[in-house]
Amino acid sequence: MSRPAAVDDAVGGRSMLTVGLAAAAEPFETDHSQSMEEGARTMAAARRHTPDPTRPTTVEPHPVQVLATSCHARLDLIGAATGELGVTGVTLRAQDVIGGDLFAALPGARVHGAHFAADAIAAGAVAVLTDPAGAAIIEPTVPAGSDLALLVHPDPRSVLGAVSARVYANPSLRLRLIGITGTSGKTTSAYLTEAALMAAGHTVGLIGTVETRIAGVRQNSSLTTPEAPALQGLFAAMLEKGVDTVVMEVSSHALALGRVRGSHFAIGAFTNLSQDHLDFHPTMADYFDAKSLLFRSTSSEHANRSVVCVDDEWGQRMAEIVGPGVVTVSTRTGAAQWFAGPSDSRDDGSQVVSVRDPVGETHTMVVPLPGRYNVANALIAVAVAHTAGVSIADAVSGIGDVRVPGRVELVDAGQDFLAVVDYAHKPAALDAVISTLRAQTSGRVAVVVGAGGNRDTGKRPVMGAAAARGAELVVITDDNPRDEDPAAIRAAVVAGATDIADADRPAGSEPIVEIGDRAAAIAHAVAWARTGDVVLIAGKGHETGQEIRGVKTPFDDRAVLAGALATHGNEAR
Repeated sequence: MSRPAAVDDAVGGRSMLTVGLAAAAEPFETDHSQSMEEGARTMAAARRHTPDPTRPTTVEPHPVQVLATSCHARLDLIGAATGELGVTGVTLRAQDVIGGDLFAALPGARVHGAHFAADAIAAGAVAVLTDPAGAAIIEPTVPAGSDLALLVHPDPRSVLGAVSARVYANPSLRLRLIGITGTSGKTTSAYLTEAALMAAGHTVGLIGTVETRIAGVRQNSSLTTPEAPALQGLFAAMLEKGVDTVVMEVSSHALALGRVRGSHFAIGAFTNLSQDHLDFHPTMADYFDAKSLLFRSTSSEHANRSVVCVDDEWGQRMAEIVGPGVVTVSTRTGAAQWFAGPSDSRDDGSQVVSVRDPVGETHTMVVPLPGRYNVANALIAVAVAHTAGVSIADAVSGIGDVRVPGRVELVDAGQDFLAVVDYAHKPAALDAVISTLRAQTSGRVAVVVGAGGNRDTGKRPVMGAAAARGAELVVITDDNPRDEDPAAIRAAVVAGATDIADADRPAGSEPIVEIGDRAAAIAHAVAWARTGDVVLIAGKGHETGQEIRGVKTPFDDRAVLAGALATHGNEAR
């Protein structure tokens, strides 16, 4: 099975020479005849003078002989290098190398990371972890006079997490690490858990789709779960800044590809499972098996304690895998240890819920987001925090006013209808958010939706069908087409939407509309809306860019929607 483009990029499949060096050289150099080696050194010098907040500032050098022995790698020493040569950092990206680093040169689907080793060495890498094929590429190209250690392993990715953790002195053993996995709800549950822990006085780190925060300071996120070297460096940096507990989203890709190996989870939480990522996982069973690595006792990544939502059959199966000691939560069955009763919705979209805890006591919980699925997310957060030692009162208090970027996020420009941006980019999530908004209005619903390129193609018509069943107006548009033909992606979504019979759509539904330009699609939905309606812009949520044919341009659904609402308001006046 070939890896999707996003995974291929993560293992060295993109041109680091053109993307990394060219982009970095311009602010410091105007001589474009500069050699690649000089460019790499320039980048390294710039990085040394601009500390990376996602890496620790102090690392005790780790001898390459000890690293090689720990992962059963062959150690090849070049030049005057000895087994005592010290490593003080790890990276997968040649353009991120700083002096003292170990560069992980992994095989990719399109190109071997070993082809970038010369740039890593020029930037200050003292060691390279690779496979025999990579070693054969690297050894003839090592510049004369260089002192380099090659750690050669038949499957370097499988040991990269443990090696990275060892370099940074196993930081997750000195943190309380909480991992949250599932198809939907990871981000919301992570934000709510962070708030519950902070309410009890913990200093918390957050790692996820929207952002990474180190003791309250925001860092951008490029992957839901960073690659192993970046993740272990981040844990160490968080420790330096006084963080005692880390809440992180754990994707199925991260589990399957070993990004979290070397991480020691105190608590793992499971939200739910529905169709997604079937471009990477062959079947839903394979997708589930990847998620289960966080919970299976035979897995090196398994958590010490587990909190599982049993609202769907996958959660019930996951609870069985955990076995005795599992903490179960549910919004549907009173047999779970934590149970949330019916919701009482407020005008601002929040909900008041009565929660029964494992000893039978009841608590009033305010959930700051609409939708029964967000009650489940909040219940997971409270159960996780309580499992971590937080009092229920503190946990419930902490989550009461949390706002999650791009998750049922209201955009208010004074209009007389509801306008919402949501990250729903999976069929089940789209269906859930439409149902939630439908329950909050007596008016009509408009949905603007598309599907991402280079991703699970099977969910595209299902997305269209979910939109058509739930909304009077469906506008099919571009999401992030990436390298695919946008029209072909839209056609698949349109096919699913038009396949829904009129009798299965809301009364008074409009014909399906296709508008490729996302801003124009949003404007069309806003112009259609009238008093009491709902306009939902789905799919991109918190994202601030749109990727078309390899080029990412600024695009924020929230800002574009606000602009369309302002224009609509002016025209109405």
